[in-house]
Amino acid sequence: MEWAEVINNPVLQNLPFKIELNKFGKLLMSPASNSHGRYQGRIAGALSLHQPDGEVITECSIHTSDGVKVADVAWASAAFIAEFGYATPYPKAPELCVEIVSPSNSKQEISEKVELYLAKGAQEVWVVYENNRLEMFTHVGAIEQSQFAQDIRAKIFK
Repeated sequence: MEWAEVINNPVLQNLPFKIELNKFGKLLMSPASNSHGRYQGRIAGALSLHQPDGEVITECSIHTSDGVKVADVAWASAAFIAEFGYATPYPKAPELCVEIVSPSNSKQEISEKVELYLAKGAQEVWVVYENNRLEMFTHVGAIEQSQFAQDIRAKIFK
């Protein structure tokens, strides 16, 4: 299955799940929660304030070596948008990709997504846990401070 088939399939519209494709074209679904949506909103709002010279995209689809993955939140610079517009899925990851961990996500799944986003060009990947924990990664590994938003923890976990 191709990503265009997924987003244009009326049966898959309005499902309470986040949908992704693996490298074999098989659908992967994970249930959404209101808590998950709350974190998405907070992160998107904080990034909009800290990075006005770009765009925040929620549910951002990115074609990776393991199929189409969907970052819960992404920030793309004006240069990225000028180059790729709103292609679906993006052939390259925006500069910042954020995953909000759901109870259905395994540690291995999240680690693989971090690596996939970085391999596709993300400068940073954030992993947000619902127990008020935030991990940030670049190509060199874990970092303590983001280049995209200072004091982001206080804005996400207030």
